Amino acid sequence: MENAMRDIRTRSVRSASNPMFEGVRVEKVTLNIGVGEGGDKLQKGATLLNALAGQTVYMAKALKRTTFGTPRGRPIGAKVTLRGAKAEEFIKLALRSKDNKIPEKAFDSTGNLSFGVAEHIDLPGVRYDPKIGVFGMDVCITLGRPGYRVKKKARPTRVGKTHLLTREDAMEFMRKKFGAELV
Repeated sequence: MENAMRDIRTRSVRSASNPMFEGVRVEKVTLNIGVGEGGDKLQKGATLLNALAGQTVYMAKALKRTTFGTPRGRPIGAKVTLRGAKAEEFIKLALRSKDNKIPEKAFDSTGNLSFGVAEHIDLPGVRYDPKIGVFGMDVCITLGRPGYRVKKKARPTRVGKTHLLTREDAMEFMRKKFGAELV
């Protein structure tokens, strides 16, 4: 009896009239190039990200001494965050480089996904520049629903269980919105 009541409440909360359940959307796309060392190679990677995204690049620093001997606080990677229309355009570009195929293991339990692009020249419209070279990158896509940002407000609260994204929700969103094929 209790389970039946909970199912009825869940269905009524998820009704179409509730704006908090309008659907899944792309919150952000994070592009990351990790080179493991500072210097010229890192600068070339940052230049590439700047050219791809058209935004300022953040230099990621080593949090602790790595097994390769990089001291703490030294820059080891570059990353940039895309939001809105830029994020969706880059997702389309990255999926075309992967033949619109995403492995199912790329999705996590909270509805986010990550995959790698082996060489940046695989992206459609990007040409090889001998001054930069060839870099691989990680593409991390964060999905959410309206109301997810309550975790970051002045009085943060939890997102309710019925409002959380699942792995299946994210897979269905990528199929419908971007025409991705799951392998």
